[in-house]
Amino acid sequence: MHALRFMLLSVALAIAPIAAQATDKVHRVAIQVDVNDPAVMNLALNNASNIASQYASAGETAQIEIVTYGPGLNMLRDDTSPVKARVTAMKQSIPTLSFAACAVTKRGMEKSEGHEITIIPEATVVPSGAIRLVELQEQGWSYLKP
Repeated sequence: MHALRFMLLSVALAIAPIAAQATDKVHRVAIQVDVNDPAVMNLALNNASNIASQYASAGETAQIEIVTYGPGLNMLRDDTSPVKARVTAMKQSIPTLSFAACAVTKRGMEKSEGHEITIIPEATVVPSGAIRLVELQEQGWSYLKP
C-alpha cells in the first residue's frame, strides 16, 4: 500500500509542472486589416475579443496585434475610423491587445491628400504593416485575415 501511495505521489508531482505550464501558455495572434470596410474592421475586432475571452476563460493569455495597412489604415485614422470608439474601449478592456498602423501607407495618404494624418492614440505607427506581419509570423505568431 505504501508503494502504491509513493507511486501515485510521484506521478502527481511529475504531472504538476506540466499542468502549471498549460496555464502559463501565451498565444500570440496577428490580425491583418488591409481594406477600408467597416464590416471587416468589426470582424477583426470581434476576432480579437473572442480570442482574448476564450483564452482568458481557459486561464491562458493571448497577445493580439491588429496590423493595418493600405486602405485598412482608415481603421486607425483619427478622422476616418468608423470603429474608433470601439478600438478605444477594447484597448482599455484588453491590455494585451495592440494596434499597428503602417507608416508607408500613412505617408502615401498624406501625400495624396495634401495634409498630415493623425493616427488614434491607441495605435503605434510601425515602419511597414506588411513587414510587421512578416516579423510577427517569423517570431511564431499565428496569422488571421478576416
